[in-house]
Amino acid sequence: MKNTFGNNITITLFGESHGEAIGCVLDGMAPGIKVDEDAIERMMELRKPKGKISTSRHEPDKAKIVSGVYNGYTTGTPICIVIENTNTHSGDYAKLNIIPRPGHADLTAGLKYHGFQDYRGGGHFSGRITAPIVAAGAIVMEALNKKGIYVGTHISSIGEIKDRDFADYVSDIEGLYDKEFPVLDDETEDKMRAYIEAAAAEGDSVGGILKTAVVGCPGGIGEPWFDSVESMLSHALFSIPAVKGVQFGGGFALAGMHGSEANDSFRMAGNKVVTATNHNGGINGGITNEMPIEFSVAIKPTPSIYKEQDSVDLDKKENTRLKIEGRHDPAIIHRARIVVDAITAITLADLLVTHYGTDYLCNTD
Repeated sequence: MKNTFGNNITITLFGESHGEAIGCVLDGMAPGIKVDEDAIERMMELRKPKGKISTSRHEPDKAKIVSGVYNGYTTGTPICIVIENTNTHSGDYAKLNIIPRPGHADLTAGLKYHGFQDYRGGGHFSGRITAPIVAAGAIVMEALNKKGIYVGTHISSIGEIKDRDFADYVSDIEGLYDKEFPVLDDETEDKMRAYIEAAAAEGDSVGGILKTAVVGCPGGIGEPWFDSVESMLSHALFSIPAVKGVQFGGGFALAGMHGSEANDSFRMAGNKVVTATNHNGGINGGITNEMPIEFSVAIKPTPSIYKEQDSVDLDKKENTRLKIEGRHDPAIIHRARIVVDAITAITLADLLVTHYGTDYLCNTD
């Protein structure tokens, strides 16, 4: 099983949902990068469950840095982050090794690991494993911000309810980090929350679409063919549980356009080349063109629902019905946005140091 992503900056994940701890090793970060533990805590807070639209499992999620940081700065050696699991109800999952949940990794994990996997709470396949990604991403995000590079994600749509699009990118991105429910139009929040709560009341769940913008990224970043910006970001984003689609710029809508509509015309803005539109999401030929990088991510409905569903009994080799217990999110999209931000920051940092050298992010005070 491969748990490491990246080329020059890498992240390796470890742990299970109901094990003693989860965590990661962030390697390749240059020495001398300031580590703001308050910034880590702020990003971790945005991932935590809140209210009726989230699971009732609440963890302190204190990210403990055990190596790679000294006197508030990176040392250049691997950064190990550990997060303890303190609130597990493993008994809720006793039968799921025999009767797998539809839409979840219970069955496929058993097929891959021959029944030896830790299935409690989804084990290594649980969305809980995204917590260390957020902690590591917070360290990287601070370094990117000091280079003038900003990443932000909002809920573009849930059902038929749509948020407004990015307008003033920097202001909008900064505003999102003050919101536990990440929408750009405040009036949209109540509608989306009500939609999620209605599904939860029926024992069901919902998904939606997240949209991300990155501003300030230099042009010329990306390593075609196989480590292009789209390739690397897609690889990372599809590693997040529940992500089932990624599109850049106009994405699939471009397939229905003529070239005269889809092409982003070049114009001069002072001494800088800009595009009149951004249908290609700030990327041409797998390389950044200095316009905002924009992409959307489809988040499927949480597979753990309280409605009775068809499944199979793997011991008896017969069809059966399953009604799950435990604590589950009726939607994870509002919590997933900070995970998308974190993995985007890590991926872009890897691409940047590949282009400029491993010390690109250091000395950023």
